Amino acid sequence: MNDEQIIEMARQAGFEIGSVTNSIYAPTLCEFELKVFAKLVAEAERNECAKLVELNADACRSDGVAQMILKSNAEAIRARGEE
Repeated sequence: MNDEQIIEMARQAGFEIGSVTNSIYAPTLCEFELKVFAKLVAEAERNECAKLVELNADACRSDGVAQMILKSNAEAIRARGEE
């Protein structure tokens, strides 16, 4: 993830972005927003990891068993967010 993606996730979580410094600040208690933000970041990271596993699965076209295992691993990575 790059800085722009992280800032966008912070906006989605309810943080306000300062207009002068473009820094993230929390004007009030922000426990809820922090939890939402952490979930968004974790979800994005899981998705990126799953994409890498899927790329490896695509590279294993000649080995159906390896491809099946890798695709299953990608699904398991994404499913961790549903726990």
